[in-house]
Amino acid sequence: MDRIDIHMQVPRVEYQKLRDMRKGESSAEVRQRVEASREGQRKRFEGTNIASNADMRPRQIRKYCALDDPCQALMRIAMRQFQFTALAYHRVLKLSRTIADLAGSEAITQIHLVEALQYRPKLNVM
Repeated sequence: MDRIDIHMQVPRVEYQKLRDMRKGESSAEVRQRVEASREGQRKRFEGTNIASNADMRPRQIRKYCALDDPCQALMRIAMRQFQFTALAYHRVLKLSRTIADLAGSEAITQIHLVEALQYRPKLNVM
């Protein structure tokens, strides 16, 4: 189960939500955020053989995915509760970094970390 970084359950959409006339984020706006994120990653890893957050190794993860105390506490609980492997731990951190980049944030916050944790596969534990 550690081969894919993002797992999502997509619930059915209620009719009322489909009929909602409010505008969401446009594809052009999403593209802009993604391009800005990728440019930030290019700058971050300039002069290395790393192209994106996904390519980071443990050394870069420690440097670029530092967690403040509240995030560390949250990650400690998640690791215990979900019994993450070292690989899963690193993937959550890399995904958190990417989510923070897309939000234009220099630091990984609890919001970014919680979102990354939500994308982990849900295992049926008896």
